[in-house]
Amino acid sequence: MAELPGLGDERGEGASGAPTLADCCLADNRLNLDVYPAGCRRLLQLFEGRRAEVVQVEFLRLSTNDRLLGAALGILPRLKHLKSLVLKGGHARDEFGSCQHGSLTSLPPDVGSLRCLTHLDLSFNSLSTLPSCIPRLPSLRVLSLMGLPQSIGDLAAVKDLDLSENALEALPEEVGNLHSCTQLDLSGNRLSSIPDSIGNLKALRQLHLHSNLLVTVPASLASLPNLSRLDLRNNCLRAVPPEIQTLPFVHLRGNPLGETEPSPQAEGSSATELQRLFLASGEDSFTVTSEGCEVILACGIHFYFPPGAASDPVRIDFRTLEPDPRWVKLRHHDVLLSRVLELQPHGVTFQQEVQIWMPYASPQSLQQREVVVRTFSGHSWSDLRTQVEQETKSKKHVAHCRVLHFSWFLVVSRLVQNECQVSTEGTLLFSSVDPSIKVTFPPGVTEETRSVKLQVLPVSAEEIAELTADAGCRASPLLCLSQDSLVDFLKPVRIQLPLPFGVTGLNLDRSRLHLLRGDVQGQTWDDITSQVVLELTHLYAVFEVTHFSWYWLWYTTKTYIGGIAKKVYERLRMYQVNFIALQRKKDPEQVLLQCLPKHKVDSVLKKLQDRYRGPEPSDMVEMFEGEQFFAAFERGISIDMDRPDCVDGRLSFIFYSHLKNMKEIYVTSPVDRKGQAVKGQVSFYRGAVPESIPEEASRRRKGPDSLWLATLPIKLPRLKPRWGENPSPQNGFSFSPLNLGNAETGYLTQANLLSIARRVGADWQTIGLNLGLTYQQIERIGYNHREDLDKQILDMLFSWAQQNAEDPDCVSKLIKAMKESGRQDIADEVESIIELGRHKYRESIRRVGLEQESSTEDSATAAM
Repeated sequence: MAELPGLGDERGEGASGAPTLADCCLADNRLNLDVYPAGCRRLLQLFEGRRAEVVQVEFLRLSTNDRLLGAALGILPRLKHLKSLVLKGGHARDEFGSCQHGSLTSLPPDVGSLRCLTHLDLSFNSLSTLPSCIPRLPSLRVLSLMGLPQSIGDLAAVKDLDLSENALEALPEEVGNLHSCTQLDLSGNRLSSIPDSIGNLKALRQLHLHSNLLVTVPASLASLPNLSRLDLRNNCLRAVPPEIQTLPFVHLRGNPLGETEPSPQAEGSSATELQRLFLASGEDSFTVTSEGCEVILACGIHFYFPPGAASDPVRIDFRTLEPDPRWVKLRHHDVLLSRVLELQPHGVTFQQEVQIWMPYASPQSLQQREVVVRTFSGHSWSDLRTQVEQETKSKKHVAHCRVLHFSWFLVVSRLVQNECQVSTEGTLLFSSVDPSIKVTFPPGVTEETRSVKLQVLPVSAEEIAELTADAGCRASPLLCLSQDSLVDFLKPVRIQLPLPFGVTGLNLDRSRLHLLRGDVQGQTWDDITSQVVLELTHLYAVFEVTHFSWYWLWYTTKTYIGGIAKKVYERLRMYQVNFIALQRKKDPEQVLLQCLPKHKVDSVLKKLQDRYRGPEPSDMVEMFEGEQFFAAFERGISIDMDRPDCVDGRLSFIFYSHLKNMKEIYVTSPVDRKGQAVKGQVSFYRGAVPESIPEEASRRRKGPDSLWLATLPIKLPRLKPRWGENPSPQNGFSFSPLNLGNAETGYLTQANLLSIARRVGADWQTIGLNLGLTYQQIERIGYNHREDLDKQILDMLFSWAQQNAEDPDCVSKLIKAMKESGRQDIADEVESIIELGRHKYRESIRRVGLEQESSTEDSATAAM
């Protein structure tokens, strides 16, 4: 096979005989190029260098955010064997993180000559009209679009039409011309009604209308002969025709059924009279109208939209994300208490404030800290005015805030912040944590009003003694002053700090008292004692400054106090943690890894001891909030390198002291375990040095040895024979006879499944997940047969089949999983097999009926 110039070089593997990037792109008869930054360029290069293979491709995926899309589209008419074509946008993001629509506006007319094309996905693009080539595609059965052209009625042969997430406000009557359509997805739009012509879709089996603005639905839907699912969840239906409401397959949750229209006097009514939506864990959107509503998510997040908050219907999309330290920037001494909540559309402005309640992990003590909701504007994070509440039933803590716009939100614990506005008249600001800490602004201190913030970090005498290893060292609370102006004050600002614990103005030695000023990052601490006039009272030290920063009083005999303060400040930001590595008792290949603050270790191990076993926790190490670390399996233990959280063969973690920092994975060993156990280990290493870590700490962490944190043993027992390992003529597997389905609806036999398996290819993992297998099961199958794709596919498919053989709906679940995995071709094959089975069953019934009738006639003739 010829090496394609420029592609193999990108990974530097072509010369060694390992798979090149081109080989990875061109797998069997598939080209999945939408995951590569320059996928269209790769297609053009592959077509130039390996044309004979490319023209045989049956499945192609491209990103329409690619700048070379136009050139790549010119190749499409030459791919005569193409069965599935995905040209989707959404692979690029704007400054707010929102997915951008693709640049696709049309298709080459010759695309209509692709006679094998059955599946076409053009969603998330900028199409204003239906390309003229689409109605000419003779085999097209599945179509996904962004927008609804008037010519939609020309798609009479399409079986599966996806028009979800399109902001559609109305459907044309021509939708009734989709006579072959069996599945129609109109969810996530702005439809208030649907035309009566939809009652003409006699072949329709599934109709998805959830998350719209429907106030009525036609009764003709109840007369569709093949309809087996009608999803009307999360609409504005106050009533539905009785013949629809009694259907066993209709879903109506999230509608204000039975409620009356609100009267004008109800505008000021309480929130309990608003529509309430309770969303399940799989739902990710809802619609807000001018009437307002309450929304409760499965994760416990609660929204209140007052009447009039939205003048027009607004579709709200939400998701919760793992915090990424590359853009979730925590300040010094911040503690993250929640995952990130993203609400879209970003930047939408409401007419009235929307209230949000976010559950969070309650910190140990709130006496010297406060909880706030922090939001991202697209450029920077800012704190919202927040109330801390406790739910009556669950006793969970929630952070309550009010907003006029949506973006990203998270909950943090920060040092208590006191602030004030300083005008030309001057003012006084003191700390609510320690009222003896005061800042006095004299008249004339500024020409323009500016905002000043004050935070205090108390440090006990015991902490200072432990961190410095010197019982004679003392320090005051840390004082941080900041302002929203870059200009120094016109007059000195007077600051009062308490003397270090145990030190008074009567017994102190002035030569041991030092006033330190730190920079914003706390990396440089200068002794400014000689630069200011320190006024001492019995309990306090008073001094004047014109520049705001960190200030700290120390009482010690040490000479280089700035360096000591820097180390202490660094240690105050760190957490003492332990690592645990436990194996599930029933399945030792399932390993739980977790990083825990040391005070939580005993309680967590107690909860896990019934299901897991493993070595004692690691020795204590120290980590920063938001610091990255890795877990590497060593000495004969390995994991799936294709995991999204796997970097250079190591699992990536981010340490947050109040989040779980836990992963549970399947491990395996390349060593033959049939004869003996494998004694391996997992080691933990620090990741990239965070930007905010002091320079001295960074120097200590350079080099491989300094990055090592801990190592814990893992033992994999001797391998017992597993299902499917007895050799047989079919790829080394033996299967017990099975038939999926039933005689009336048609069977899928073992031979049918083997035929399906031959077409699955590299999609087996996606299909397995959509069939309901866990990620851990997929991992295990991959490792058990890591050198044989056919065995991976067979193990996945027949494992699922054996587990679901008694489920009467298992065949429909298989068809759905194939469609969700983008394998409409296999779904069509399964449906054809089932339809043939149904036909044979009906024929057999008919023949039996005729034979009985014939026998009756013969008997009657003989009697005469």
